[in-house]
Amino acid sequence: MAEVTAVRPLTGAALTDALDDVARLRIRVFRAWPYLYDGDVNYERKYLQSYRDSDKAVVVGAFDGDRLIGASTGAPLTDHADDFAAAFEGSGLDLAKIFYCAESVLLSDYRGQGVGHKFFDHREAHARKLGYRKCAFCSAQRAPDHPMRPDNFRPLDTFWRARGYEPLPGVIAQFLWKDVGEEGETAKRLQFWMRDL
Repeated sequence: MAEVTAVRPLTGAALTDALDDVARLRIRVFRAWPYLYDGDVNYERKYLQSYRDSDKAVVVGAFDGDRLIGASTGAPLTDHADDFAAAFEGSGLDLAKIFYCAESVLLSDYRGQGVGHKFFDHREAHARKLGYRKCAFCSAQRAPDHPMRPDNFRPLDTFWRARGYEPLPGVIAQFLWKDVGEEGETAKRLQFWMRDL
């Protein structure tokens, strides 16, 4: 197992400088189950633009020396309002009061060292510093009998619940991306989870 030497938050210019590496990690890590994402650099640049544009965004970087080997992103949910407004419609929740913990990606050789907890610790601390009292994220939903589901797959629900997150009933977003082996993009369901800080 390779060693993670540091996990630290990046903001401002350091965040911007890391985004190309974040894009490469997303393409590589999200190719696996349950995302099965057939990555595209143009899609990544468009998606990550909101982190460049937000003065409240954070990237938590995991490093092996100077090499970024994992990353976790966060920003106010309102920075993603176009993507998520429909999912929250009728929920009674105010998007302006929720900090969004987006993706966490970590190369497989570096897993099992507590980095997932550090990703959440840093993003939640960043949200608290900005005055947020709720954090949310979403997880990809796949059919249990999906032909590409690995036999040894273990959902992260237990980990998320241990950190105080619970699924938000009926708050499900839809995103389009191209799966491995597909001709084009198809809609995917993402279940929101949330906790009070």
